[in-house]
Amino acid sequence: MSTAIVAAGSAIGAGLAVITGIGAGIGQGFAAGKGAEAVGNQPEAKGDIMSTMLLGAAVAESSAIYGLVIAIILIFANPLFNK
Repeated sequence: MSTAIVAAGSAIGAGLAVITGIGAGIGQGFAAGKGAEAVGNQPEAKGDIMSTMLLGAAVAESSAIYGLVIAIILIFANPLFNK
């Protein structure tokens, strides 16, 4: 019975961890839109705008990757299961 509870909790936790990808996707889309708008307004600053936007996208993507890693650990390498 306790193994089933741990498995169910792990599955729910993995699902919640993967949801972090939604926020990262929204954030990256917003940043790309604002970056395109900024380049349209000031084309001479394209290099600075693009480098700042790419740095922000990398930071946003890291949170989604952390969520994916947590989900994989909960599903495949769960330390709570007694083996």
